[in-house]
Amino acid sequence: MIKTVIFDLGRVLIPFDFMRGYQQMQALSGLTPDEIRARLSADRLVHRFESGHIENHDFVAEVASRLGVQLDYESFTEIWSSIFLPETLIPEAVVAGIRRNHRTVLLSNTNGIHFTMLDARYPILSHFDARILSYVVKAMKPEPSIYQAAIDAAGCSPHECFFTDDIAAYVDGAKAMGIDAVQFESADQILRELAARGVRWD
Repeated sequence: MIKTVIFDLGRVLIPFDFMRGYQQMQALSGLTPDEIRARLSADRLVHRFESGHIENHDFVAEVASRLGVQLDYESFTEIWSSIFLPETLIPEAVVAGIRRNHRTVLLSNTNGIHFTMLDARYPILSHFDARILSYVVKAMKPEPSIYQAAIDAAGCSPHECFFTDDIAAYVDGAKAMGIDAVQFESADQILRELAARGVRWD
């Protein structure tokens, strides 16, 4: 029996498009999106940010330096967070309903800038009993320790947890820890998977 439902965040609950941010950075820097992506990925900058090894203001300063632009913190955070689209992929009412019957845990590779904005703007995030965030626990999917943190937050055995993520490798990482996990394809598909396991949201 499933006691805890664990959701990924990006492209499971909330859709995003990196190009929205790259286009704004392109307007400021004159660099192409591919050039911007390459400069931000060098030395695993974003990975280090999302695993909690770089503070928010230091990250913004480093991005500005790599792109050769002047950026104040507030302006950058708006650009950095513009990738998220307004409508959720899974209805808020569904997550709220699941929480009435089961424990809910959010498990996400994310960073302090993104999550601060998301938490303020998306009410769906208020329906989680626990949030396991990479930059807080200083580990990223598919590292075993981040799944263990989610299992601990779930308060039940791994096989009593259901997890969905849009990235196959992250689903495999959860399965390796004994979690019942399915790759996210659509809200309808995941709701069918949940219903088949006796998870209710009415």
